[in-house]
Amino acid sequence: MRRRGKTGGKAPKTQHLRTLKRRNTPSSVAPNEVTDAARLTRERDEALEQLTATLKVLQIVSASPDDLERVFQSILENATRICGAKFGTLYLSKEDGFYAAAFHNAPPAFVEARKNRPLRPDPESTLGRVARTKQAAQVLDSRKREAYRKGDPFVVAGADLGGYRTIISVPMLNKDKLIGVISIYRQEVRPFTDKQIELVKNFAAQAVIAIENTRLLNELRESLQQQTASADVLKIISSSPGQLEPVFEAMLANAVRICGAKFGTLFLCEGDDFRVVAQHNTPPALAELRQREPILRVGPGASLYRSRETKQTVQIADLTAEPAYFERDQNRVALVELGGYRAVLSVPMLKDDEVIGAINMYRQDAGVFLDKQVELVKNFAAQAVIAIENTRLLNELRESLQQQTATADVLKVISRSAFDLQTVLNTLTESAARVCAADKGAIMMREGELYRIRANYGFSREAVQYAVEHLVQADRGSATGRVALEGKAIHIPDALADPEYQATGYQQAFGYRTILGVPLLREGSPIGVFTLTRDKVNPFTEKQIELVTTFADQAVIAIENARLFEEVQARTRELAASLEDLRTTQDRLVQTQKLASLGQLTAGIAHEIKNPLNFVNNFSGVSAELIDELQEALKDVSLNEKRRSEITELMDTLRGNLDKVVQHGKRADAIVKNMLLHSREGSGEHRPVNINALVEESLNLAYHGARAEKKGFTITMERSLDPTAGEVDVFPQDITRVLLNLISNGFYAATKRKAEANGGDYEPTLAATTKNLGDRVEIRIRDNGTGIPPEVKERLFTPFFTTKPAGEGTGLGLSISHDIIVKQHGGSIEVDTQPGEFTEIRIVLPRAALGQQ
Repeated sequence: MRRRGKTGGKAPKTQHLRTLKRRNTPSSVAPNEVTDAARLTRERDEALEQLTATLKVLQIVSASPDDLERVFQSILENATRICGAKFGTLYLSKEDGFYAAAFHNAPPAFVEARKNRPLRPDPESTLGRVARTKQAAQVLDSRKREAYRKGDPFVVAGADLGGYRTIISVPMLNKDKLIGVISIYRQEVRPFTDKQIELVKNFAAQAVIAIENTRLLNELRESLQQQTASADVLKIISSSPGQLEPVFEAMLANAVRICGAKFGTLFLCEGDDFRVVAQHNTPPALAELRQREPILRVGPGASLYRSRETKQTVQIADLTAEPAYFERDQNRVALVELGGYRAVLSVPMLKDDEVIGAINMYRQDAGVFLDKQVELVKNFAAQAVIAIENTRLLNELRESLQQQTATADVLKVISRSAFDLQTVLNTLTESAARVCAADKGAIMMREGELYRIRANYGFSREAVQYAVEHLVQADRGSATGRVALEGKAIHIPDALADPEYQATGYQQAFGYRTILGVPLLREGSPIGVFTLTRDKVNPFTEKQIELVTTFADQAVIAIENARLFEEVQARTRELAASLEDLRTTQDRLVQTQKLASLGQLTAGIAHEIKNPLNFVNNFSGVSAELIDELQEALKDVSLNEKRRSEITELMDTLRGNLDKVVQHGKRADAIVKNMLLHSREGSGEHRPVNINALVEESLNLAYHGARAEKKGFTITMERSLDPTAGEVDVFPQDITRVLLNLISNGFYAATKRKAEANGGDYEPTLAATTKNLGDRVEIRIRDNGTGIPPEVKERLFTPFFTTKPAGEGTGLGLSISHDIIVKQHGGSIEVDTQPGEFTEIRIVLPRAALGQQ
């Protein structure tokens, strides 16, 4: 085994070169070839080192997208090391100069002189030349530059404090915009190579990428933060409909946090003033003042006033620099002192281009709110308007729903109590008073020229007695009298302030101030008056007046209903009976027409299909005979065994195919026949028949038919026929056909289960029962066969659906049975089954024929 070096790995490069020299004698390798090999090795190692440094920086950029300091340090460290320099500096360009963003291995005095301050370099310095040309600039000896000899402070201080001689500065460009400079320094006079300069350029590009990534990441975070805040507010709006307080609190909390503000307030306009409706993080002294005095009067200098007047966002970066803000308003000075704020942002809340409120953000330090922050508050202001509008609409909806519910309740009472007019009028009075927030209500009915109380709500016993004893005249001295005279709604906001109001006895007895009277009109003439009153001066709204008018109309309807109810009821019963007869006749006509049309259509189809089916069946049989003859003829033909075997196999296959054609042709023929039966118009006339005799006859016919069709067929027959079942008016042939079909299906299922049992203890059984149901009769056919799976049961009465093997069923039997029982006789047919145990068909037939029930 070859010895390894101390490291346990490959031999060092110098040892490798010595070995290479020893192996290549002077006679075979020239000295310049050895030099070239060493150069290539050195260039390879340099390229590998540069690539490794680049990858290291890229890893840091990808691993720490928002840690620029770490990225800058890595860039300077690798650039300084690979370029064989003493130290490096990374500057960022801003409007007022360059700022040192990172240092590597720089002398402390140099760092202290250049950090945390704007640098305005000499135009001929490397930094100045890069700023002017946006190209890399190199100085071989900084102490021989003109600027150094002239004593430029920037150049002299840098050279003396940093002790550098040779310097290279490379621009950091983003789309031709200078965003920074990387400077690498040597303390000896030794120029940087082109490769080293290219390396620094590469690092500069990576620094630009890192800065751009950080900017994009910060923008993404800000955007995500804003979107999350908006989503949170929208979630609260959707989850708390009609509740503005949690919505406003969420808005202010998010706005204050994202805008970097101290506290926030939401105001709503109240006339020319503003009302504080929500606060977040407000200093306690100011918060207490605003709770105690929520109405805020603002003058022309205030941001709230200016935002309302201009309908635009207003922000004041430093209140102390705006004397007009405090001019003629000492109260505003007190507010600022309590809140301790210097900067304020006011964003108006606009609805249909009208200011309905504002959101204010406050900072305790001077400064301008960023455009993104302003846009966020604008978005919250729009959401606040939406929340307010949603709440308004929801309240209106609730009010409307409340009114509709009250109306529906009244209509329900009217419909249920058509003979009890007093109950209807009492309900109307109470519902109207509750929905309209009235303290009392009454319905006054006309008796000659006077009006007497008929229903009331909220009246004391004494008040009711007073109203009974004091009828109201049709004059302008009372609300009821004015309504009777004018035939329209009368609204008196304050009875004590109305000069025409004379019914002081009523006012004192009932204690009301606001009165609303609405006429009960029949053919344009008042037959009564609906009145609502409030104990305090509180006028009714237009919607409430409209609602009471609706209740008045309903009262008139109720009164008319009481008079006409019997006539309407009698007429309704007569029409209902006629309508039922009409529907029954119509159903029968439709069914008859359908069956007739289907019969004609099916007859034509059967005629057209029958001939080709006969052709297929006949020629299939002939073809089978021809195959036999062909096989017989081939016996005399000389063929080898293999060819004869192939021909025989082909003829057997052909014969099998012809058998299948015959089989399916016969099934098609059966389907055509059943289609004729399914769609025929009828089977004679309906007549009364003894249902037990019909069931007994069907059982016998089905049993003997099964025995004749299948030798050895046997099944136990059980009968439980109700002696009182009596007669049913039906089409006997069709009902027999249904019973035969159901019984045959029962035979089939029981026989199939017996075959599956393979001689076990299973005994096939079929039971038939009848039962008297009064005006109907029930027939049940039950077998203990294989049962029906659920998925098959769902399609049991679908035409042409069958689970029997080909040639044994057409899928029309149960469909025909369903139409005969349900459509032809107006009965019902149901299936109860358990797979592997039983199937029971239940038929219920009306005793009277369809159309005579």
